[in-house]
Amino acid sequence: MNTKDLLVTSQRHMLGTLKGLLAKAAADERGDALLQAKLAEDMHPLSVQVRFLCNMVGVAMQRVAGIDFTSSEEDPATFAEAQARIDATLADLAEWEKLDFAADDAALELAIPNGMVFDMTTITYARDWSVPQFYFHIMVAYSILRKEGLDVGKADFVPHMFQYIRQPASGTDG
Repeated sequence: MNTKDLLVTSQRHMLGTLKGLLAKAAADERGDALLQAKLAEDMHPLSVQVRFLCNMVGVAMQRVAGIDFTSSEEDPATFAEAQARIDATLADLAEWEKLDFAADDAALELAIPNGMVFDMTTITYARDWSVPQFYFHIMVAYSILRKEGLDVGKADFVPHMFQYIRQPASGTDG
Protein backbone atom coordinates (compact mmCIF):
# COMPACT_ATOMS: atom_id res chain seq x y z
CA MET A 1 0.00 0.00 0.00
CA ASN A 2 1.28 3.46 -0.80
CA THR A 3 0.71 6.83 0.87
CA LYS A 4 -2.05 7.89 -1.52
CA ASP A 5 -4.03 4.67 -1.10
CA LEU A 6 -3.63 4.69 2.67
CA LEU A 7 -4.64 8.31 3.21
CA VAL A 8 -7.34 8.74 0.59
CA THR A 9 -9.08 5.44 1.24
CA SER A 10 -9.00 5.77 5.03
CA GLN A 11 -10.19 9.36 4.95
CA ARG A 12 -12.97 8.67 2.44
CA HIS A 13 -14.27 5.66 4.38
CA MET A 14 -14.21 7.37 7.74
CA LEU A 15 -15.76 10.61 6.49
CA GLY A 16 -18.58 8.35 5.27
CA THR A 17 -18.75 6.91 8.78
CA LEU A 18 -18.95 10.42 10.21
CA LYS A 19 -21.78 11.32 7.81
CA GLY A 20 -23.75 8.29 8.94
CA LEU A 21 -23.14 8.95 12.62
CA LEU A 22 -24.20 12.58 12.28
CA ALA A 23 -27.34 11.59 10.36
CA LYS A 24 -28.36 9.43 13.31
CA ALA A 25 -27.54 12.24 15.73
CA ALA A 26 -29.55 14.76 13.70
CA ALA A 27 -32.60 12.50 13.97
CA ASP A 28 -32.35 12.49 17.76
CA GLU A 29 -34.89 14.64 19.62
CA ARG A 30 -32.05 16.77 21.04
CA GLY A 31 -31.08 17.81 17.51
CA ASP A 32 -28.23 20.25 17.04
CA ALA A 33 -27.63 20.48 20.79
CA LEU A 34 -25.76 17.17 20.49
CA LEU A 35 -22.98 19.01 18.68
CA GLN A 36 -21.97 20.45 22.06
CA ALA A 37 -21.79 17.04 23.77
CA LYS A 38 -18.39 15.95 25.06
CA LEU A 39 -16.89 12.60 25.95
CA ALA A 40 -15.12 14.10 28.96
CA GLU A 41 -15.06 17.59 30.41
CA ASP A 42 -11.46 18.22 29.29
CA MET A 43 -12.14 17.12 25.70
CA HIS A 44 -13.55 19.01 22.74
CA PRO A 45 -17.24 18.66 21.83
CA LEU A 46 -18.60 16.85 18.79
CA SER A 47 -18.66 20.04 16.69
CA VAL A 48 -14.91 20.46 17.16
CA GLN A 49 -14.30 16.80 16.30
CA VAL A 50 -16.09 17.41 12.98
CA ARG A 51 -13.96 20.50 12.32
CA PHE A 52 -10.77 18.65 13.22
CA LEU A 53 -11.61 15.70 10.97
CA CYS A 54 -12.37 17.88 7.96
CA ASN A 55 -9.24 19.97 8.54
CA MET A 56 -7.06 16.90 8.97
CA VAL A 57 -7.76 15.80 5.41
CA GLY A 58 -6.53 19.11 4.00
CA VAL A 59 -3.51 19.21 6.30
CA ALA A 60 -2.46 15.73 5.20
CA MET A 61 -2.90 16.63 1.53
CA GLN A 62 -0.89 19.79 2.06
CA ARG A 63 1.98 17.73 3.44
CA VAL A 64 1.96 14.90 0.91
CA ALA A 65 0.54 16.49 -2.25
CA GLY A 66 1.63 20.10 -1.83
CA ILE A 67 -1.83 21.70 -1.98
CA ASP A 68 -2.54 25.11 -0.49
CA PHE A 69 -4.75 24.61 2.53
CA THR A 70 -5.89 26.77 5.41
CA SER A 71 -7.66 25.07 8.31
CA SER A 72 -11.10 26.31 9.27
CA GLU A 73 -11.38 27.73 12.75
CA GLU A 74 -15.20 27.65 12.80
CA ASP A 75 -17.15 24.75 14.22
CA PRO A 76 -20.40 23.70 12.55
CA ALA A 77 -23.38 25.01 14.54
CA THR A 78 -25.92 22.60 13.04
CA PHE A 79 -25.91 19.07 11.71
CA ALA A 80 -26.77 20.49 8.29
CA GLU A 81 -23.60 22.63 8.41
CA ALA A 82 -21.58 19.63 9.59
CA GLN A 83 -22.87 17.45 6.74
CA ALA A 84 -22.17 20.23 4.22
CA ARG A 85 -18.61 20.54 5.51
CA ILE A 86 -18.06 16.80 5.21
CA ASP A 87 -19.51 16.80 1.68
CA ALA A 88 -17.18 19.66 0.72
CA THR A 89 -14.22 17.79 2.22
CA LEU A 90 -15.13 14.64 0.30
CA ALA A 91 -15.38 16.67 -2.92
CA ASP A 92 -11.98 18.24 -2.24
CA LEU A 93 -10.51 14.82 -1.47
CA ALA A 94 -11.76 13.51 -4.81
CA GLU A 95 -9.90 16.33 -6.55
CA TRP A 96 -6.76 16.02 -4.43
CA GLU A 97 -6.64 12.29 -5.14
CA LYS A 98 -5.88 13.15 -8.78
CA LEU A 99 -2.67 14.93 -7.78
CA ASP A 100 0.77 13.43 -7.63
CA PHE A 101 1.80 12.67 -4.07
CA ALA A 102 5.38 12.83 -2.85
CA ALA A 103 7.23 9.53 -3.12
CA ASP A 104 6.61 7.20 -0.20
CA ASP A 105 10.23 7.54 0.89
CA ALA A 106 10.37 11.35 0.52
CA ALA A 107 11.58 13.16 3.63
CA LEU A 108 8.89 14.92 5.61
CA GLU A 109 9.31 17.12 8.67
CA LEU A 110 6.40 17.10 11.10
CA ALA A 111 6.44 19.99 13.55
CA ILE A 112 3.64 20.00 16.10
CA PRO A 113 2.44 22.96 18.18
CA ASN A 114 4.22 21.87 21.38
CA GLY A 115 7.56 22.38 19.63
CA MET A 116 8.37 18.75 18.92
CA VAL A 117 9.70 17.98 15.44
CA PHE A 118 9.67 14.54 13.84
CA ASP A 119 11.73 13.47 10.84
CA MET A 120 9.66 11.03 8.82
CA THR A 121 8.99 9.86 5.30
CA THR A 122 5.73 10.43 3.50
CA ILE A 123 4.54 6.88 4.16
CA THR A 124 5.57 6.88 7.83
CA TYR A 125 3.78 10.21 8.27
CA ALA A 126 0.61 8.69 6.80
CA ARG A 127 0.86 5.41 8.70
CA ASP A 128 2.19 6.62 12.06
CA TRP A 129 0.70 10.10 12.40
CA SER A 130 -2.06 11.13 10.02
CA VAL A 131 -4.17 7.97 9.96
CA PRO A 132 -3.94 7.33 13.75
CA GLN A 133 -4.85 10.96 14.49
CA PHE A 134 -7.78 10.75 12.10
CA TYR A 135 -9.05 7.54 13.68
CA PHE A 136 -8.65 9.02 17.16
CA HIS A 137 -10.99 11.89 16.34
CA ILE A 138 -13.55 9.73 14.53
CA MET A 139 -13.53 7.37 17.53
CA VAL A 140 -14.09 10.31 19.87
CA ALA A 141 -17.06 11.46 17.76
CA TYR A 142 -18.47 7.91 17.82
CA SER A 143 -17.88 7.65 21.58
CA ILE A 144 -19.59 10.96 22.27
CA LEU A 145 -22.70 9.72 20.52
CA ARG A 146 -22.57 6.38 22.37
CA LYS A 147 -22.19 8.24 25.66
CA GLU A 148 -25.22 10.33 24.74
CA GLY A 149 -27.26 7.15 24.32
CA LEU A 150 -27.53 7.00 20.53
CA ASP A 151 -28.05 3.57 19.05
CA VAL A 152 -24.76 3.29 17.18
CA GLY A 153 -22.57 0.23 16.97
CA LYS A 154 -19.75 -1.35 15.04
CA ALA A 155 -21.77 -1.51 11.81
CA ASP A 156 -22.14 2.29 12.04
CA PHE A 157 -18.38 2.67 12.55
CA VAL A 158 -17.29 0.53 9.60
CA PRO A 159 -20.16 0.63 7.09
CA HIS A 160 -17.63 0.53 4.25
CA MET A 161 -16.95 -3.11 5.17
CA PHE A 162 -20.28 -4.19 3.72
CA GLN A 163 -18.79 -3.84 0.24
CA TYR A 164 -16.64 -6.89 1.05
CA ILE A 165 -19.30 -9.12 2.59
CA ARG A 166 -19.58 -12.59 1.16
CA GLN A 167 -23.12 -13.56 0.36
CA PRO A 168 -23.94 -17.16 1.08
CA ALA A 169 -24.49 -19.24 -2.02
CA SER A 170 -28.17 -19.66 -2.68
CA GLY A 171 -29.37 -23.24 -2.78
CA THR A 172 -31.62 -24.58 -5.41
CA ASP A 173 -34.92 -25.82 -4.14
CA GLY A 174 -36.10 -27.50 -7.34
